[in-house]
Amino acid sequence: MSACKPLGGRILTAPFLFFMLIFLISLYFMAQRFTSGMGAVSNLNGGFAWGIWVVYDVVIGTAFACGGYALAFTVYIFNKGKYHPLVRPAILASLLGYALGGFGAFFDMGRWWQFYEIFLPWNWNFNSVMLEVGLCVTAYIMVLVLEFAPVYLEKIGAKGLLKTINKLLFFFIALGMLLPTMHQSSLGSLLIALGHKVHPLWQTLEFQPLLALLTALIMGFSIVIFEASFSTVGFRRPSETPLLAGLGKAIMGLLITFLLIRIVLLVAQGNIGLLFAGDRATLLYLIETALFVIPLIILASPVNRRNGGKLLIAAVSMLLAGSLYRFNAFLFTFNPGPGYSYFPSVPEIMVTLGVVSLEIMAYLVLVKTLPVLHREEHA
Repeated sequence: MSACKPLGGRILTAPFLFFMLIFLISLYFMAQRFTSGMGAVSNLNGGFAWGIWVVYDVVIGTAFACGGYALAFTVYIFNKGKYHPLVRPAILASLLGYALGGFGAFFDMGRWWQFYEIFLPWNWNFNSVMLEVGLCVTAYIMVLVLEFAPVYLEKIGAKGLLKTINKLLFFFIALGMLLPTMHQSSLGSLLIALGHKVHPLWQTLEFQPLLALLTALIMGFSIVIFEASFSTVGFRRPSETPLLAGLGKAIMGLLITFLLIRIVLLVAQGNIGLLFAGDRATLLYLIETALFVIPLIILASPVNRRNGGKLLIAAVSMLLAGSLYRFNAFLFTFNPGPGYSYFPSVPEIMVTLGVVSLEIMAYLVLVKTLPVLHREEHA
């Protein structure tokens, strides 16, 4: 019989205290940002209206949090029920990733105290791509809370409310697949709106939404493998490699599709020559492409797909590849015009590390106190 149970154990372990220290240090810079203004802690300027906060917390962080989105397609659309044990930890990771991504967005708001404006339709700018992203992310966080609610209701024994939530869960699952599709594709649409400021190697115009969705799914599946692998080692749980191996086939299809589209577009747009320019953009593009190809080579072998260590290597490579793809397009090769440059300040980096540390601490607390992770019981 299978069941989900709290892991139990001490909360204040050495890794937890390490991340707590980073978070406590970051609180100083967070307070400085909100009391002294953005200019006191960041290197943002007129050309670079966003920096590491938006690109990591929103553009990349939400892709890291697409594990629940990717598994929802696998389990509920393609009816692969054998992957159901992976759903709860994936939803938890998605909830924490999106919630802290939304929290991180506060740091990049010039007038952060006016955040409530997004809930006032008469103040909306319907020409803004980011309006749709903001609304969808906000709505998706609420959906994830409802999708994760049965875990808490099981813990407190609220059987009546749990039964009601489970009856309505199909509706929330449907929303949970629609909303990420909308806002991830809108992040791609943002690159279209940026036009010539996006380097030609990454400016694919009408294909940007599709490429954004493909990378979100690739990173979503990868984070499921990454989280499961580290849970196995860190919590001394039985290996879930047999389950994870099956995801490798789906990931291969996504990788092949993504790489083919990019190569065909380079040729069709007449930009293939840029691969021989020998500049920084060329180097970043080649590194990024290599990081996408490495997991494809690993996953092509059925033997490798059944090897937990190689699966983890493939997952890490895909996470780095997807992150670099988005960093390259939105920040590293972004060209706002002459006279502008950007490199994140120490406070910007510390705030980002603090948000990541908070997410890890929350995950550790929740899996130890709530029935999140799957356990096998034998009569």
